[in-house]
Amino acid sequence: MTTEVASAPSVTAANPPVRRLADWPAADLRDLAAEHGTPLYVLDHDRIRENGARLRQAFSDAEISYAVKANAIGSVLETIADTGLGAECASAGEVVRALDAGFDRVRYTAVNPPGRDLDRVVGLAADHDIAITVGASDTLDRLAERGWAGELFVRVNPGVGAGHHEKVRTGTDPKFGVPGERVAAVVSKATERGFDVRGLHAHAGSGILDTDDLDAHRALVARVVELVDEVAGTDVALDAVNVGGGFGVPYRETESPLDLATLAAAIHEALGDRDPALGIEPGRYLVADAGVLVTRVNTVKPTPETTVVGVDAGMTDLLRPALYDAHHAIRSLVSDADERETVSTTVVGPVCESADALARDRELPAPARDDLLAVGNAGAYGYEMASTYNSRPRPAVIALDDGESRVSARRETIDDLTRLEADR
Repeated sequence: MTTEVASAPSVTAANPPVRRLADWPAADLRDLAAEHGTPLYVLDHDRIRENGARLRQAFSDAEISYAVKANAIGSVLETIADTGLGAECASAGEVVRALDAGFDRVRYTAVNPPGRDLDRVVGLAADHDIAITVGASDTLDRLAERGWAGELFVRVNPGVGAGHHEKVRTGTDPKFGVPGERVAAVVSKATERGFDVRGLHAHAGSGILDTDDLDAHRALVARVVELVDEVAGTDVALDAVNVGGGFGVPYRETESPLDLATLAAAIHEALGDRDPALGIEPGRYLVADAGVLVTRVNTVKPTPETTVVGVDAGMTDLLRPALYDAHHAIRSLVSDADERETVSTTVVGPVCESADALARDRELPAPARDDLLAVGNAGAYGYEMASTYNSRPRPAVIALDDGESRVSARRETIDDLTRLEADR
């Protein structure tokens, strides 16, 4: 299916395949921190549109749905909806937010969906274009109980995983999808019960970037095609294949960006001479390099091992380093950074956990209290995974759009943290 889209930036030399941390103007980030305080997320909506344009060029024949879990801030969703992309949602809450943002088409691809989520999504589908992907046979029973009559996809477990960390390689985890040997039977059951089974869905993992990941993704698509053929042997014709997302970005400055043209070619090669409608669900690729996290130095502590740089952002603001041991580029924003001696640093947050480190063994200009640092590629799974652990309010979020800035999410207060408590 080809997605109709609004006008968008062209894919030119002015729209490079990755935006590095050094490309962000330090003076502008300092001004925003002075106005709005820190920690502070800054999201460039023009860059989001540029990333969308690059995806549409590489996958001009595909239905592209943004994976909302990467960043569900309302202004981000509205920007992506305006480009004409669809939305892929993992929960009823994401479905509601996507519809509120103006998405015309929504895919609900839940894992082990709670009953209240199914109730909400089935109810919303009466007035909206929603497709549901099921990853277990008993979800068919639960949908039948709720009178679901809409479009259905069956998620398969392809036995092929890829991605930046074992915790996100979903293609080999039994939690996700119907085992390959049971797919034909589940599709047959769904068809017999009157469901409108459109196609199969699979997802290798998150952070697909290098040659090994591309090979794994090619193998995933080939496996899904095999399963489509097996289903055809039961006299059920499927006309769509959704290969998920997980398209990676180079978190390390030395890494090369994902070659979308090569990825698209690999997918079409694996599809062979079949002609199913292709669906993809990128999330990180659209928003990661469109965001930075700005943080202020609170403490500088020399130790025999390293210079410990204590900042006001921590694992409650950006969880990925603690959860996945993820690498994010860090840059000093001080005006005299080039004139300072470089020292080995460990950048830590204010949370009472040893895991609360944004970076270890990084060479940075010698830090001083009140310096500002920027953390790169923070637009995906940054604010979205933020928490209030240690009773720390979440940071503010600023949107940059066509040369203007505005508050997308205000900074939480301690009063916000207690407002839901019944006895307050």
